[in-house]
Parts: sequence; structure tokens; C-alpha cells
Amino acid sequence: MNHKFLYVWVLSVLAFAKAYSQQAPKQDSYRFTLEEAVSFGLENNYQAINAKRDIAKALKQKWETTSTGLPQINAGVDYNYNLRTPVLVLPAQIVNPEAPLGEFAALAAAPRQTANLNATLTQLIFDGSYIVALEASKTFLDFSENANNKTKLEVRKGIINAYGGVLLTQENIAIIERNLETLTKNLDETTKIYQNGLAEEEDVEQLKITKSQLLNQLNSAKRQESIALDMLKLALGIELDTPIILTEDLAALALKNMDPSITTNSLELEKNTDFQIATNFTEQRRLEYKLERAKALPTLSGFLNYSTQSFGEDFVFLDRNNPWFSQSVAGVSLQIPIFSSLGRQARTDRAKIAWDQAKTDLDRTMQEIQLNYQTALNNYQIAIDNYSTSKENLNLAERIENKNQIKFREGIATSFDLRQAQTQLYSTQANYLQSMFQVITEKANLETILNTPEFINQN
Repeated sequence: MNHKFLYVWVLSVLAFAKAYSQQAPKQDSYRFTLEEAVSFGLENNYQAINAKRDIAKALKQKWETTSTGLPQINAGVDYNYNLRTPVLVLPAQIVNPEAPLGEFAALAAAPRQTANLNATLTQLIFDGSYIVALEASKTFLDFSENANNKTKLEVRKGIINAYGGVLLTQENIAIIERNLETLTKNLDETTKIYQNGLAEEEDVEQLKITKSQLLNQLNSAKRQESIALDMLKLALGIELDTPIILTEDLAALALKNMDPSITTNSLELEKNTDFQIATNFTEQRRLEYKLERAKALPTLSGFLNYSTQSFGEDFVFLDRNNPWFSQSVAGVSLQIPIFSSLGRQARTDRAKIAWDQAKTDLDRTMQEIQLNYQTALNNYQIAIDNYSTSKENLNLAERIENKNQIKFREGIATSFDLRQAQTQLYSTQANYLQSMFQVITEKANLETILNTPEFINQN
């Protein structure tokens, strides 16, 4: 098995399965078809869970923005106790006409204790920034939904890659074990023939070398299977010590994923999640520019205030007979921006530049999507062709190896010829397994670009 290819696959799966979170209750074991694994992962994968929470946050943020333009009521209770009562100094004649001229009297300027209850109703009447903020909150919600859709597509692709990777390692182990069983029989037979003086020692040594290599490959394949299973569990959100069984077969799954009709589907940019997210981002930048312009508009709001107050030397505010003095006022407030030393204009210009950058990025994204689609389409078609070729080559390699087995027993072929035929067969088997795996993964990659299946608005 090509180790470089395995490492690429390992990295691709890790990109979409960073951790498992608070998933479904732990079971003793799991059994999955590929479809069941995808469904399970979409509910329990760490990224998928948080993507749903992002939508919930966006909904809350939308209402938070909306509420700022609705009536706001605030109430307050104030209580004051004057530790040292303020005094007012007046001419003494005001208090006592008989007081000598130039004498002053100090009078208490406030009661010892006061209490005040008030409530204020405010209502935004016009604010350009508020109108833009409402638009922006809807755009942010769209962005969160599209990001959730992209996350689900990437999680799906990661699970398919991981599932196929496990089947690949398991099938590789089965093939190596069969090859090892056949080779062991050949080695036993050749050893007996050598002991009877009818074969060369080199014949035995060549078979021993091949067997040793197969044993190393088997041990390596078993370690790869363990890693592949753990990575699939990670992608699904299952604890690593929980056994899982895959009920699909690699060959059958590869045939199921050979769908030439998908290559006839034209790319619809509007359905691609990267395009949708880039469009959301561009719209956000446009609204930021609009927001800066709206800040130059007047802001109009209205208010209604009601308050009541009581005072006294003692704490009598809970006394039913204690008098309270009320007042109420209503009005409007108009704020008009006039001059900001060109600071507001600079912010507006900066927002316009950011919007232009976003539009350029959108154009680049469109071109990248087209390129990625063509690349994925080409890779999928190549994977199908490689599968057919690898299958034919495997049949030929098996026939060649079988003929060399017969020739070797009859003394026509050398041990070197047999070993060369066996090595060719093992390499062809590995290529055949990889061709099946590539069909599965390349189709998943193409479906991700085409947004198939479309998860948007699915909970």
C-alpha cells in the first residue's frame, strides 16, 4: 500500500474531525453502513454541533438588533440620607426683623432624607444606522446557515474518506493474509524439494525474503487499520475505546459510487457553499459602507418620564399617609451630525474600499470554484478509468503469477522469476484497492463542490 497516499488521506480526515464533543450516550459498540455513519456523524461531530449553535446565536443576535428599535422602559429608585444637612446662609433680618444689620442666619437647605421613584419610556423614531443593522442581522443569519451547510458537507466528506480508509486497510490485510498463506505453502513445498536435492537453496531463500516482506506489510497494515478506525470514530464523535463494525464492502461501495451521470451535471455557482459564503461576506461589506453613510443622518427619538418624590427628617416613605409629589415630562430629541473634522468621511471611504476588496474576492472565488469543479470532475473520471484499468491489470497479474507458480514447480522458471511475478501481483493488488478508494473519495469531493446533498435549512 502506498504510504504517501495514506498520509494524505490521514491529513484530510484530520481536517474535518478535530475532536469529539458531548455526543450521543455511549454504547457498547456500533455497526454502520456508510449512510448510517454519515447520518450519525452529522448529529454528533464537534463541528456540526457548533455550526448549529452558530445559527441559534445568529437568531438571538437578530432579535437583539431588532429590539433596539422597539420601546425601552427603564425604572429607578433613589434614596438619599444627608449625613450633614447642607445649609443656606441668609441675612438674619429675613428670619428675624429685629436682628442687627450685618448678622446672618444658617437655614437647612434640604431635608435629612429624600426618596425618588422614576420611570422612563424611550422610543427610537428614526435612525439610519438601525435600519442598516436590521439588514445586516439578516445577512449574518444567512451567513450562519450557509456556514452550517458547508460544515455538514465537509463533515460528510470527511466521514466518507474515513469510512473508505478503514475498508481499504481491512481489505489490504485480507489480501496480504491470503498472499501469505499461499506463499507459506510454496515455501514449505520448495523446502521439502530442496531437502530432497531437487531444488536450489536460492529458491528457498527467495521465498523467505518475500515472506519476510509480507509479514512486515501485514504488521504495518494492522497498525494502519487501528489508526484508521480511531480516525473514523473521531469523525463520528465516538469515544476511541468503543468498538465499531463497518457493514459495507469496499468493492461494492466503489461500484455504488460509480455514477457517470454526475459528470453531466453542470455547476450552479449559486448552490456552491463557498460562493454563498463569499456573497454573504460581500453583502456584509456593502452594509458596513451603508452604515457609515447612515451615520451622517439625523437621529430622532422620543421619551416619556414620570417621577415622584418624597422627603422628611425621618424615614416615613412607607407610611401610607406620607405625601408624594409627582411630575411627568414628554419630549423628543433630535441629534444632527454637523462636522467631524472629516473623520466620518474617512471611515466611509475605508468601508467603501473594503467593499471593493470583497467584490474582488468574490470574483476570485468564482474562478476558483470553476477550477476546483473542473479538477474534481477530471479526478473523478480518472478514478473511474483507473479502477477499470487496475481491475484488468489485477486479472493479468494473477494469471502471470499463477503461470510462474506452475513453471517454478516444473523447474522451467527460476525463483527470481517467481518472486518478480509475486511482487508485481502484490503491487497490482495495492493499486486496485487504492483505485476503489479513490472512486469513493473523488465522488465525495465532487459532490461537496456541487452541494449534493443540499443540507441547508435541515436541522
